[in-house]
Amino acid sequence: MSLQDRPRPELSLVVPVYNEEAGIAPFLDAVAGDLRAVERFEVIFVDDGSSDATAACVLAERERRPFPVELLRFSRNFGKEAATTAGLDHARGRAVVPIDVDLQDPPALIDQMVARWRDGDDVVLAVRAGRPDDAVSKRLSARLFYRLANRISDSAMPENAGDFRLLDEKVVRVIRQLRERNRFMKGLLSWPGFCVGTVTYTRPQRAAGASKWRPHRLFNFALDGIFGFSTVPLRLWTYLGLLVSASAFGYLAFVIGKTLITGVQVPGYASTVSFILFFNGLTLLGIGVVGEYVGRIFNEVKARPIYVLRESTLEAAPENAPENAEAGAPAPLRPVEDPAERG
Repeated sequence: MSLQDRPRPELSLVVPVYNEEAGIAPFLDAVAGDLRAVERFEVIFVDDGSSDATAACVLAERERRPFPVELLRFSRNFGKEAATTAGLDHARGRAVVPIDVDLQDPPALIDQMVARWRDGDDVVLAVRAGRPDDAVSKRLSARLFYRLANRISDSAMPENAGDFRLLDEKVVRVIRQLRERNRFMKGLLSWPGFCVGTVTYTRPQRAAGASKWRPHRLFNFALDGIFGFSTVPLRLWTYLGLLVSASAFGYLAFVIGKTLITGVQVPGYASTVSFILFFNGLTLLGIGVVGEYVGRIFNEVKARPIYVLRESTLEAAPENAPENAEAGAPAPLRPVEDPAERG
């Protein structure tokens, strides 16, 4: 049965994967056993340039599962944010749930999310009741990040809620229009607003594999969240520059007045060097803040695709894809482009 002839699924699960060959079958087993509230659903795996047999495992499972299992395969590693974007671009369901393959986002929770959606919520967040398995430093840094980001951003990002959430199709249509290259999905998924509900859960251990997130990647991820959704850092640096300039002019007036009253004196070397280093440090930090924004402008101006698909099991772009989506010829696996970047 061709993709066009299939009845439209009520729910699409978007699953970014990177070197997760051991987790594909257990994840699909969990979905088949735990997802009972939805009769018609599809699972879209987005292979983010894996170097193992992840794609082959997905294709093997596709042949033996009674529900649709699709594969979007990147030409290289573009990152989880791009993989989630590709899944949202191609999802056909009336609701979409981005979910990790490691089963730390329990598929059993989806039934509760669907119930809240049917009751009228447009977005249903899966909020972690706590983070007992995370190190103290990670919990504190996460709390600090969310408080800082929500203080300076126009759109609030819920604390202890990741990408695992249910999105109504009208919310997904809005998110598809957000095509910036520096993507922070927690912010992008929260930006549209709409009616938001929550369900809580305790996050279990990973079922297979290991986390691909390292401290430096988490730090860069946090910078994307802060600089991608607020210009407050630039504004703060303006205020700091005014304060420092006023202080400098005040000190200059003090030195001139003291010289006129007491005569010329040779100032201390240590204080002079301290002032020079302090203000040079502020200058370099300010340049760094400006550089973060300039770098983002540079990436946006180039207008390169967010991702490039190497192969896809989908025979055509979904009916509800972005306006400039490419249809393509039916084939089991075919080279395709980013459906939202053609034109």
